[in-house]
Amino acid sequence: MKKNQGFTLVELVIVIVILGILAVTAAPRFLNLGADARAGTLDAVRGSLESAGAMVFSKAILQGVENAGTATVTNPEVDVVFGFPAATAAAMTAVLELDDDQWTVTAPPATPVGTVAITPEGVLYTATVTDACQVLYAVATDDNRPVITVQAEGC
Repeated sequence: MKKNQGFTLVELVIVIVILGILAVTAAPRFLNLGADARAGTLDAVRGSLESAGAMVFSKAILQGVENAGTATVTNPEVDVVFGFPAATAAAMTAVLELDDDQWTVTAPPATPVGTVAITPEGVLYTATVTDACQVLYAVATDDNRPVITVQAEGC
């Protein structure tokens, strides 16, 4: 007499279904896709700041104010410091066209003068880097470009 060994097709399908259910319920606990999305959005804001800063600097050169400590360029009207956007909420909103419902631009306390923090709506600025979910923009100096820092450890 022949002895059959192995699993039937029904048993294999049941095991695959059970593994699928476990994967769907357990995966979100191990994969924090929301934090990755917020960190990626902060990187996009940094890239937008760099691009917008380059365009504003080009306009400043055309208008002859690239070496001025403070000035204003037109189309759109943006306050600049050494040709780059000033570290103010108005300048950041003008160059980035940020939606007020989704982003907050603030001059946080306990940071050097000329620094703004850009945070997703509902997230507060924090000086603790491990808890931070923000982009910091420090104004340009006469011999340096602006410093743009992404702090996404707390997202």
